[in-house]
Amino acid sequence: MQGTSYWKDIIRRNRSPVKRCPMKTNDRKKGMVFIVALWIVLVLAGLIIVLARGARVELLISANRLASLQAEWIAKGALAFAIYQIDNMEEDEIVPGEFYDCEAVPMAGGYVWFLLPDYDDDLNYNFGIGDESGKLNLNTAPVEMLLMLPGMTDELAASIVDWRSSEEESTAGGAKSEYYLLLSPGYQCKSGPLETVEEVLLVKGASMEVLFGEDTNRNGVLDENENDGAKSLPEDNIDGVLNRGIYDFVTVYSNQTNVSRVQEQGTLVNVNSSNTTGLTELLRDVLDANRLSTVMGMVRRGRPFENILDFYARTGLSLAEFEKIAPQLTVGNRGRKEGLVNVNTAPREVLTCLPGLEESDVYALIDYRSMVEHTALKSIAWVAEVLPPEKAAEVGNWITTYSYQFSADILAVSGDGRAFKRFRAIIDRRSSPPQVVSWQDLTGLGWPLAPEILNNMRKGMTPYQTLMP
Repeated sequence: MQGTSYWKDIIRRNRSPVKRCPMKTNDRKKGMVFIVALWIVLVLAGLIIVLARGARVELLISANRLASLQAEWIAKGALAFAIYQIDNMEEDEIVPGEFYDCEAVPMAGGYVWFLLPDYDDDLNYNFGIGDESGKLNLNTAPVEMLLMLPGMTDELAASIVDWRSSEEESTAGGAKSEYYLLLSPGYQCKSGPLETVEEVLLVKGASMEVLFGEDTNRNGVLDENENDGAKSLPEDNIDGVLNRGIYDFVTVYSNQTNVSRVQEQGTLVNVNSSNTTGLTELLRDVLDANRLSTVMGMVRRGRPFENILDFYARTGLSLAEFEKIAPQLTVGNRGRKEGLVNVNTAPREVLTCLPGLEESDVYALIDYRSMVEHTALKSIAWVAEVLPPEKAAEVGNWITTYSYQFSADILAVSGDGRAFKRFRAIIDRRSSPPQVVSWQDLTGLGWPLAPEILNNMRKGMTPYQTLMP
């Protein structure tokens, strides 16, 4: 038998050595490189996606910013249009732009609306340029007239008078600085005229509810959220009627000029002046010599006159005679020039505030002005035709048939519907060209019209394209 060493040697000689393939090592290295490369590709792809998304966001932001700028400049163009209409009012126009379309007006690639509340209809939108003289002036109206405003309280009416008054003593129920200084933070009573209607929120007794009522977006229409109780702001009474507050009925801008509207230059004729030359010249054109002598005698005995309707009632002039000269008359320094209410445009709620008028008188004025031509309303003489002489004389201290301050509630939308801007301008036409005395940004109040309008424009359609039957 062979020894153990023999077999060990055989096994050693026949054993195949393990051969390592260098290719397998290379494959492992290549696999690692592939995995690293794959991760790099994934990271780069992610970066590209992030950058692309960022670029898209930047593009959208730029587009929105451009649309916003377009809407703002469209609004400024609309302001220029409103100024032009105010500066070029036709003789038969009661308010400027009355014969122009103020709804969805194409302008600079976008559209413009001039919003205007309809006091008789709170379910449908209305459009046009507003008359500030058709409202009650917070800087001149006495407590008794302020109290007639819808929703007004005794406390707020008295406090408004105290806020604008330079007197140190407060009226009953009102407040001066000793009240306001105890607030947190405290402040002084202004003791001067209000500069904006919104300033009334600083006055004792005022609130957003009293000022704006349920109409929080100030579009003059009862929106869904303004008639759903406590489901959404503002809280309302779900009565299907828009509580407007006092905002739509008050102003701080109405002011008259003492320049004749008939003659291009010159002042009005003061019927209370001791110099009767101007009045005599006016009357000579409408009266014969005998009537002229009679009327002038009554003028001398009747002075001073409270207003020109008082002048008419106490001088024996016929209505036809008075109509011819009324636009050129004034009562001079005794005439109230700030805060006169235009009886041609004032709504029922404002006319009700005028002293001495009953509800039947208010409706008589409204009915008359709705039935006659605009030219018949240019002279204040028509009020003397509707009201008894004593009532016409009493209310004459507070009324006019001319306006010099107008409001334009401008809503401008970019052509693609991406952005809108809303501004409220107050324009004074006592100078030429008319001056903008207030420019208020209301964009933050939200979109004030039907949402379908913006949706249509974003789809490349006209504002009312799908709303048409």
